[in-house]
Amino acid sequence: MTSSSNPASASGLIPDGALAGGGGAIDRVLDTRGLSCPMPILKAKKALNDLDPGQVLQVLATDPGATKDFEYFCRHTGHRLMESTESGGEYVFLIKRRD
Repeated sequence: MTSSSNPASASGLIPDGALAGGGGAIDRVLDTRGLSCPMPILKAKKALNDLDPGQVLQVLATDPGATKDFEYFCRHTGHRLMESTESGGEYVFLIKRRD
């Protein structure tokens, strides 16, 4: 995958506002497409730790198990799963960092 087709760095983090419409309710986007369990959760945990309380992380994933994984993760960590959607095999999660 070339950098022109995917603005994510090697860490999977996309710079603030790159896909979030710049200044919307999303503070950081994490691209975990192509990764399988447990990597999307582990990368999300690290990204959430880098956010301030109340900020929102958007996670992009292709792992079909990610929906249940993120529901469980948020329920047990205190983060809020604000939205969970699927379209064409791509899953999008909005997670608000706990206060």
